[in-house]
Amino acid sequence: MATVLMNDGVSNSDYLEQLTYLLFLKMADEYSKPPYKRDMRIPGDCTWDTLKSKRGDELFRHYEYVLKTLGETGGTLQQIYSGAQNKISNPAILSRVITMIDAEKWSSMSSDVKGDIYEGLLQKVAEDTKSGAGQYFTPRALISAMVDCVQPQPGKTVVDPCCGSGGFLLAAKDYIEDSEHYTLDRDQRHFLRYSTFAGWEIVPSTYKLCLMNLFLHNISDFNGEPPIYRNDSLLADPGTRYDYVLTNPPFGKKSSYSFTNDEGLQEEEEGTYNRRDFWAVTSNKQLNFVQHIHTILRQDGHAAVVVPDNVLFEGGAGETVRRKLLETTNLHTILRLPTGIFYAQGVKANVIFFDNRPASPDWQTREVWIYDYRTGVHHTLKQRPMTREHLQDFVDCYKPAAIGDREETYSEENPNGRWRRFTLQEILDRDKASLDITWIKTGDDISEVQLSDLLAEIREKSDSIASAVSRLEELLGDIEE
Repeated sequence: MATVLMNDGVSNSDYLEQLTYLLFLKMADEYSKPPYKRDMRIPGDCTWDTLKSKRGDELFRHYEYVLKTLGETGGTLQQIYSGAQNKISNPAILSRVITMIDAEKWSSMSSDVKGDIYEGLLQKVAEDTKSGAGQYFTPRALISAMVDCVQPQPGKTVVDPCCGSGGFLLAAKDYIEDSEHYTLDRDQRHFLRYSTFAGWEIVPSTYKLCLMNLFLHNISDFNGEPPIYRNDSLLADPGTRYDYVLTNPPFGKKSSYSFTNDEGLQEEEEGTYNRRDFWAVTSNKQLNFVQHIHTILRQDGHAAVVVPDNVLFEGGAGETVRRKLLETTNLHTILRLPTGIFYAQGVKANVIFFDNRPASPDWQTREVWIYDYRTGVHHTLKQRPMTREHLQDFVDCYKPAAIGDREETYSEENPNGRWRRFTLQEILDRDKASLDITWIKTGDDISEVQLSDLLAEIREKSDSIASAVSRLEELLGDIEE
C-alpha cells in the first residue's frame, strides 16, 4: 500500500495521514454492523460503502466531500477529519487503496496487532528526516526504560503534555497490562481504557496520528471525548493534576507565544509565558515545560522528562528552575544520554526523574544520582541503534522497587564507574547549581568513536545522498522527455 501511494508522489507523512482517514472510516463501518451494532454517527452519505461504490472522478469528488463533512460532524470524528485534505491525486490509486483496506477485517484484529502495524508506520515516517517528522518520535528503547523506572500503577493517571504520536502513553499502557506486573480486575481495565491517559499535542497532523494510534491500541473509542487535546499545553494551568508525567518536550530554544494569566490580560512579549504558577519568566521552551510539569503533578506524583543539556547548566532562569526543583521536589536521578539516538542530529539530551512533594520549609532533594551513558558511548540510527538492552544496566542501578538501596559503581578504585551519587550540598556548591556533571575520563573524544561507527555514519549519509540523486535524476529524466 505504501508503494502504491509513494508512486503517486505521496510522502510518508501524507501517506500515513490519508491512511488514518480511510482506516477510521473502515473501522467505523465494521463497528456499526453485527456483532457490534454501535452508533458511529457517520452520515449516511459518508459511509465506507458509499466510497466503495464509486469510481473515477466521482470517487474523487465524493472522497473530498466525505473529508469535509466528517470534519464538521463533532466528537472524535471531527477531531480526526478537521481540515482534512485529499493528498492522493489519482482516482485509480485512491480506489486501489480503498480496495486494499477493505480486504482486511480490522475490528477482529487484536489491539496489539493493529497497534504494532501503525507503530511501524509511524517509525517509518519518523525516519523520513526530510519531512521533519522525527521531531515527535522518541526512541522506543528509551521510552521503555523510562517507564520501567517509573512503574506506573493501575488506577492512576498518566499524562504527556506534548504527546506526539503517543509513544509514552502506549508504553505505560503496555506496562500496566503486563501480567508480570499486575493482574487487572474489570474496573481497573475500564479505568485503563477510558480514564488513565491524557495528553496535549499542538501540531494538527501529529494530533490526528496520535488519536488513531491510541484508538488502535484500545484507548477511548469513537463516541467518547478524545483523551488528548489539540493545543499548546503551556498556555495555562489545566487545573487537573496527574500521578505520572512521561514526556519528551520538543527541542528548540524559543517558545512562540506570549501570554499572561494575571487578571486574564494578555501581554505582547513574544516568546514568554507569564504564568503565576511558574518560578521564572523565560523564552526557553524546555524550562517552561519543566515548570509546567511541576504544576500538573499531584503532590505525590512522579515525572520522567527528556531535556537537553542547557536545562542542566543554563544560568538565569535555568538556575532558578533547577534550584526550585531541588527545593520542592525530590530530583533523585539523571540519565545522561549519548548522541546518535534521535533523528535530529547532534542532540545532547538527558532524562531527569523527580517526585513531587507537599510544601515544606526543607529542601526535598537530599541527593542526586547520575548515570553517565554518554561518555565513551556511540550509537547510530541504523548501523548501531540503541536498544532496550543497552539501558538495562541503568535500570538495574536505578532500582525502581527499592530506590533507597542504591549503590554507586563509581569509586576511587573505579573512577570510570557510570553510576555516581552527589549530595544536595555538592550540587548547590557548583556554579549556578549546575547538574551538567561529568567525571569519566576516556581521553580524546575522537578516540571514543570506533572506526566502524564512523564508517557506519558515512554509509548512512551516503545512502541518503544516493537516494536523493537517484530521485533527482528521475525527475530530470521526466522533464527531458
